[in-house]
Amino acid sequence: MRVLVVEDDRRLAGLLVRGLTAENFVVDVEYNGLDGLWRAEDFPYDVIVLDVMLPGLNGYRVCERLRSAEVWTPILMLTAKDGELDEAEGLDTGADDYLTKPFSYLVLVARLRALARRGGTPRPTVLRVGDLELNPAARTCCRGHTPITLTAKEFAVLEFMLRHHDRVVSKVEIIAGVWDEARDPDLVEVYISALRRKIDAPFDRRTITTIRGTGYRLDSRDRASR
Repeated sequence: MRVLVVEDDRRLAGLLVRGLTAENFVVDVEYNGLDGLWRAEDFPYDVIVLDVMLPGLNGYRVCERLRSAEVWTPILMLTAKDGELDEAEGLDTGADDYLTKPFSYLVLVARLRALARRGGTPRPTVLRVGDLELNPAARTCCRGHTPITLTAKEFAVLEFMLRHHDRVVSKVEIIAGVWDEARDPDLVEVYISALRRKIDAPFDRRTITTIRGTGYRLDSRDRASR
């Protein structure tokens, strides 16, 4: 399994190279964000270990640029920062997993193996269906050139629907994907109605369809409401 380590702390990078090599990984290492970006774009890897605080270009921007270039190699981000906002930014820019320093080496190896088994699944940083666009990192939504203002939960529901477009999803699936705790599935109807008023009605579109007795589908086909 080929691994790219992008880490400016040369001592830690050396430890990672020796440890991962002992686990039969083939390891390349870069010490700044720009060199890491170049190598990740030009060479195939099974997984990337990416530090956040890098000279030249930080890990968030490296990850964002790779995803924008449609490089879907699984990325595990390493950071000395600890906090929900840092983790959220890493995941929103396209990372697949996140470890805070100091970390357990056994956990790191297990997560790398799990990411490699999963493979490179497309995770675009900007979600688009037709002229409807959602940017999770920037927290923006628009249709064409018209900005659309959404509440935090409306945004989360729409993001879930866009990530599963053209597939019927049940209320229970939406609750599980958006809320941190169990909620009445009928709550979903409130947010679907709100989204239709904001992303469809003003533009004479019908993007979200109710599948009676099953759930909802966000259709990628550009359809007028009539």
